[in-house]
Amino acid sequence: MFNAHAITAISAAFLASTVEVTEAYTIVLAVGLTRGWRSAAAGTAAGLAILAFIVVAFGPMLSRLPLTALQFPIGVLLLLFGMGWLRKAILRSAGIIPLHDESAIFEQEFAELKDGGNRERIDSGGVLAAFQSVLLEGLEVVFIVIAVGVGRGLLIPAAVGAALACILVLAIGAVVHKPLSQVPENTLKFAVGVMLTSFGVYWIGEGLGVVWPGSDFALAYIAGAFLVSGLGSVALLRRSAA
Repeated sequence: MFNAHAITAISAAFLASTVEVTEAYTIVLAVGLTRGWRSAAAGTAAGLAILAFIVVAFGPMLSRLPLTALQFPIGVLLLLFGMGWLRKAILRSAGIIPLHDESAIFEQEFAELKDGGNRERIDSGGVLAAFQSVLLEGLEVVFIVIAVGVGRGLLIPAAVGAALACILVLAIGAVVHKPLSQVPENTLKFAVGVMLTSFGVYWIGEGLGVVWPGSDFALAYIAGAFLVSGLGSVALLRRSAA
């Protein structure tokens, strides 16, 4: 039976993974089209192997620690991480900083990678570019999966949410074979920021011994408060900019 924690864990992992995999796919696509698909595949496989090792090594280990020892530190990390996502999403929604443009990023990477290298063999520069993209974007996904899943037996559901996002993005990418510029990344980041900050506040409170009214459903009204404040911040920033 799904409770508020399970729904939040799965949703946060799915949405965050959709954003990060979309960004990684853009770089891997540029590598494949300029340095060859063998180089792109080799770099992607190496990055995924390291990410899988991190999950297998640290996920079960953290799951064996007492929940009370994890709540406060993980809550702080989730709060800081989520506020970072939420802050950027608010600034982009208000027009203070430009929206994330996958097409522009693809064109930039394509221009940088097209000169040099060899499509006929595995190219070290292409492998490195794909590897760095998959590893850096994937580390954020791994952190979110472990942070929201550890301690309450939700590591597998969170991992499933992340895996579904990967399958979805890669399936669409395999069909369209171009940057996924139509993915509403900023909206997704806004939602993930709200979820992670809510989870962080809830866990910090639990770690400090706070008894939340409504128990697990406290996540709903905490998230609502962050959502309203975030949208209000966007409106105020737009007004001041105008």
